[in-house]
Amino acid sequence: MGKKIIAIHGSPRKHGNSIYLAKQALKELEDKKYSVEEIFLHDLKIRPCKGCDACRKVIKGHCVIKDDMQKIYKQVLSTDLLLLSSPIYWFTISAQLKLFFDRLYAVHNDSFSALKGLKIGIVLTYGDSDPIASGAVNAIRTIQDIASYTQAEIIGMVYGTASVLGDAKRDKKLVAKARALGKALAHAKTK
Repeated sequence: MGKKIIAIHGSPRKHGNSIYLAKQALKELEDKKYSVEEIFLHDLKIRPCKGCDACRKVIKGHCVIKDDMQKIYKQVLSTDLLLLSSPIYWFTISAQLKLFFDRLYAVHNDSFSALKGLKIGIVLTYGDSDPIASGAVNAIRTIQDIASYTQAEIIGMVYGTASVLGDAKRDKKLVAKARALGKALAHAKTK
């Protein structure tokens, strides 16, 4: 198989709006010889970072916490593209996605970054009609800062109002934007 994309879903609802839009983006990669993996963070046992810095001192680049994040590290290290999806909860990304980002600390230091060179797509949904009032701008800025710091590249993002289950599916413009994001990811130059 050709290139690999991993979709990291931060929603607790497998049929929620953000995941629906992410799947629309992934459809654009199906015929492009991409291997597609989806990770539903809510289904996994991922503990919070302990701030012990063992990943810096004892076993550099590895986390001492033995949980499902160990498998995710391997997947992220072997991918070409990441598609991140999350609903906006309390004015930013979901706790599940934030936990994922916190634990990436173990595989990022002065000499190495698991995300370096990765191409990233972002899908966000929220309840308000405005990306500022909803907090989507906070989520976007958080992911932009993480990408900048880790030397990853954001290829594109889709965000919009989709509060009630099924809203995203009914919003044809939002679906079209998700498909366009998938096409942009499919044509991104990867490492």
